This record gives sequence, structure tokens and C-alpha cells, in this order.
Amino acid sequence: MVAMNTYDPEGLIQEVIDVHGGEALWNSLDALDAVITASGFLFKAKRRPALHRVRMRAFAHEPRFTFFDFPREGFTSELRGNDEVNIRDPQGNVVATRNNPRAAFTRISRQFAWDDLDFIYFGGYATWNYLTAPFLFLHKGFEFEMLEPLQVSHASWSRLKVKFPRDIPTHSQTQIFYFDEHRYLRRLDYTARVVGPWAHAAHLCEDYRDFGGIKAPAKRRVYPLLIGSRPLPWPTLVSLDIHDIRPVLRQP
Repeated sequence: MVAMNTYDPEGLIQEVIDVHGGEALWNSLDALDAVITASGFLFKAKRRPALHRVRMRAFAHEPRFTFFDFPREGFTSELRGNDEVNIRDPQGNVVATRNNPRAAFTRISRQFAWDDLDFIYFGGYATWNYLTAPFLFLHKGFEFEMLEPLQVSHASWSRLKVKFPRDIPTHSQTQIFYFDEHRYLRRLDYTARVVGPWAHAAHLCEDYRDFGGIKAPAKRRVYPLLIGSRPLPWPTLVSLDIHDIRPVLRQP
């Protein structure tokens, strides 16, 4: 068990980063390559197929994310922050692109279905956030506030209110992160605003593993959060299984 920094946000963040692999290791990385399976009620609601063992890359020091063999074999899809999403064919030609992709979610049609570019934006920024946390807190512009701990069974989880800078694509600018007594990330609460202002969710993190020095949960489940701090047990909005994460070192 690590030392307790109950009311010191900066101290808590340093402990959290150390436990998840450390700042020195993170700064040596260019990206994380992952293999992920994803499904859940949100996929069905937006008429999107589940993902089975899709290869992905989350860049370590900028909000950039790549799907390999998506939306079909041989194609590559990419998120570049809030600025652009695109799809390239096997020859590297851009076959579809959208600037300012977040703006497309204000259209009524997005309540019923998402196209490939919609999913690349949502899935790209969301998974980038998940894979890079808590190291993304090393970016400039974040604001932190300690909240009262949450009692869970026989343990107490530290709660950190986080305000994201505007240049980081994410679910909602304000989120709450929960860390257990070992300083592992166990839960985060947010509003998935591209889904709707009502889309409050609790995202649970389980089955921590060591992936080449990076400690990360291999099982993530997202549930509705309506009132109070207890999420509903059903439906599972998003189910993520991380089969592998491989740190990619920066080239000299």
C-alpha cells in the first residue's frame, strides 16, 4: 500500500502515476499498441457492429488515435484531436474525412445511428482517454480538486474531480476519478455529451495487469449513473476487454 495523500491533489496524482508505471517510462514512449474487443448497448443503440480483437494505437503525448483494419480489413482510421477524423484505404489514400467531427453529433440523425466517421471520433477519443489515463494528467491545463472519499465495502476510494483543458477531446470537461488504497484507477464518472446531456455514466475498471511496465485494467464496463453514486447494474452501455497493450518506445 502506498502513502496516503488524502487532501493533496498533486501528491495523489504523483502516487497514481508512479503506481501505473511512472513518469520516466511514460516519457520514453511514443504510443501504446492495444488489441481490444468492444460491445454493449451503446453499439446497438447507434447501429454499430461490435469490435472483436481490433488493433489500435493510442499516441502517448498528443490526442491522436488509430484503428487498424477498420472499418474493414486493410483500411486505417485515425482521430486527430477535435480537428479531424479520416479513413485511408490499403494504399494510404484518404477515402473519407470530416473536420470538426464533434459538431456532427448535434444533428438529430445522430440520436438514431452513427456512421463510420462518427464512431471513429467517439471510439477514438474515448479509448485514447482510457488507455492514456492517468498519464494524460501530465498535459498542461488540467485542474484538480479532492472530494470526500467513497466508502466501498471495507475500503475507501479517493475521489478526484478533474477539469479537462479544452484541447483534449473527452466525454465531458468535468469528470470524477476514483483510486483505491493502492492508487489504482478503479472508476471514473462522466457525461458522454456526444451521446446526450443525459448520458451520465460510471466506468468501472477491473483486472489490473502489467503490460510491459504499464499497469492497466484489462476489463472495463460502463453503466448508467442516474442518481447518487451507485450505478445501475443494467444495461452494460459499453464492455471493453483489453487483450494486450504493448508500449512503443520513442525512436532516438
